[in-house]
Amino acid sequence: MSTPRLAAPLMAWIACLVIAAAADGEEVLYNGIRLPSPWPPRIERLTDEPMAVPYLASPPAVIPIDVGRQLFVDDFLIEGTTLKRTFHRAEYCESNPVIRPDKPWEQAGKGAFAAVFSDGVWYDPAERLFKMWYLGSIFASTCYATSRDGLGWEKPALDVEAGTNVVHRLPRDSQTVWLDLAEKDPSRRFKMFTATTRQGRSGWFLAVRFSADGVHWSREAAAESSPVGDRSTVFYNPFRKVWVYSIRSGTRGRDRTYRECADPVAGATWSNDEKFLWVGADKLDPHNPNPDFSAVTPELYNLDAAAYESLMLGLFSIWQGPSNAECAKRGIHKRNEVLVGFSRDGFHWQRPDRRPFIGVNQQKGAWNWGNVQSAGGGCLVVGDRLYFYFSGRALGEKFWDGGGSTGLATLRRDGFASIDADAQEGTLTTRPVLFTGSRLFVNADAARGELAAEVLGEDGRVIEPFSRGNCAAIHADKTLQELAWKGADDLGAVSGKPVRFRFHLTRGSLYAFWVSAEKSGASRGYVAAGGPGFTSPTDTVGEAAYRAAALPFIQ
Repeated sequence: MSTPRLAAPLMAWIACLVIAAAADGEEVLYNGIRLPSPWPPRIERLTDEPMAVPYLASPPAVIPIDVGRQLFVDDFLIEGTTLKRTFHRAEYCESNPVIRPDKPWEQAGKGAFAAVFSDGVWYDPAERLFKMWYLGSIFASTCYATSRDGLGWEKPALDVEAGTNVVHRLPRDSQTVWLDLAEKDPSRRFKMFTATTRQGRSGWFLAVRFSADGVHWSREAAAESSPVGDRSTVFYNPFRKVWVYSIRSGTRGRDRTYRECADPVAGATWSNDEKFLWVGADKLDPHNPNPDFSAVTPELYNLDAAAYESLMLGLFSIWQGPSNAECAKRGIHKRNEVLVGFSRDGFHWQRPDRRPFIGVNQQKGAWNWGNVQSAGGGCLVVGDRLYFYFSGRALGEKFWDGGGSTGLATLRRDGFASIDADAQEGTLTTRPVLFTGSRLFVNADAARGELAAEVLGEDGRVIEPFSRGNCAAIHADKTLQELAWKGADDLGAVSGKPVRFRFHLTRGSLYAFWVSAEKSGASRGYVAAGGPGFTSPTDTVGEAAYRAAALPFIQ
């Protein structure tokens, strides 16, 4: 499927923006954000204040929206609204955990374990399979599982360690496995970054390996990184085509140092002036509700991230104590919970909701009593749901930090935040936006109410025939539905011109909007770890992905 031709006014606008930015030594992103020089930003020290987000303080005058569904997780796209924003949390799957340590090799050694510790869960379009890599037996090995639907998982007998699903054995802590669909070398389609140690070298480092099938990994590491903390991970930022090393450091307890590079091998080694202070926990993060540990200052235990539609989705594992020594003494787990954050430049994070997105369950016998951790790849897009795999740990194991299993939580597609209206109609007006597509789609629940839209010119006046009166209002709850107007086949008349959308909503919720060049509603945005029907890192298929996920057809 070809990329749509840019309209002449949009081409001219982008050309001027790029030339101006180049003259200033700046990079312009897909969404109009200018990255300052030098990049990455230089942070002298981390504090307990929430991270400042420059692009929210000074958004672009005009925002290109050709990449992905446009989410309302912040005010980047909003010029004005009378509606209320609500943040939503993931819901646990009733059949959790989906992976338990039920094999002898998962129960050997220090503690029973069959849990993602970042690692990775992906949908492989080549085989039409969900694939999971996880820590099998604590600190000992990497195991592999597959699924047809993401719910029921199999542990295949492989030839790496005959009769088991072990694909790699190495002393390890955290690990990231990445399915790289953009990789041109088939032998490097899967990438593994393992926080490990070895005799003759002190401390932790990341060992980089490659695989064609995700099962048979290169014997020797392609690279060994500069020193890192044990819970260090890696992710890919496709908006800027860089691998980001999320390095555990300790300037303020546990926090993160940033390193980026286009080449995952070259990027694995760095000098001190090639990594930069990045982000940590802050004063808004939750404290441990146990009175014995409520005075413990929260810390950022880990940060995984992935590209989802038009932004980077961050999964922040917030540590709330107690210390390892106290955990061992009491025979309990540390309290880590996953919170979400959002970034439109890949470095600065907006974290507006500090409730646990995926939390612990400290009831007796719970499989996820403590130490909840995220999976590499972020989430999968399965029809109209997002799938988040995560690990948790149960009490009562022979080793206090054992008892790890893997669970699943789901969320409405784009459902991190909604803009809501009650019986009284409200409106939301976007900032000026530019697009090359011609069809407006929304993710909205207006089953009990109504959603309509109009298009405004630079002067703030309605551009006919795209008025509210001509709009065929929506009265349905769907994650993909098109808005249309009488008197116009599509939005072609305003494509390539700065316009504002004004949405009118009653008794409903609006989650996202986007303009597509396709009748299918393909967003051209990123789909994180993929999902049924998607054939590339981005959504080029639209409604076909819903059919592939065996969910009701979306009209």
